[in-house]
Amino acid sequence: MTETGPDKLSASLEDYLEAIFRLSCDGNQARSKAIAERLGVSRASVTGALRLLKKKGLANYRPYDGVTLTPVGHDAAAEVDRKHRILKSFFSQVLGVDPETARRAACRAEHTLGPSVIGRLLCFIEFVSRENAAGNDLVGKFQQFCNERAV
Repeated sequence: MTETGPDKLSASLEDYLEAIFRLSCDGNQARSKAIAERLGVSRASVTGALRLLKKKGLANYRPYDGVTLTPVGHDAAAEVDRKHRILKSFFSQVLGVDPETARRAACRAEHTLGPSVIGRLLCFIEFVSRENAAGNDLVGKFQQFCNERAV
């Protein structure tokens, strides 16, 4: 990628990409107001982020209009979203963390864990699912272990 490509994105810009991606997938048009509400930020912050995403070639943005992702932006956003879903699944389904805590933790971790760690987590989740399907409840045993150790 070039210096302006998605490999140089801050965690904040990745969050904006993911918000645009999720709003588009939910069937809503990605507008500044909806992005601001989803991320809990001001509309001025959204405008600044959209300008940067446009400059990096990741978003199509015109003031007072909806925003769409370029093909490169869509791919980058899909990858951020994929990491988020894998992490949230691991935290909630395997570790037994409550869904809201899992969501927040996934949002923080998705920006720092590289593809090899995400890939291994995905393999582990698939392994645990396969073992559960074969009658070996690894998740249940792990959660029981955690409950026994709880003070």
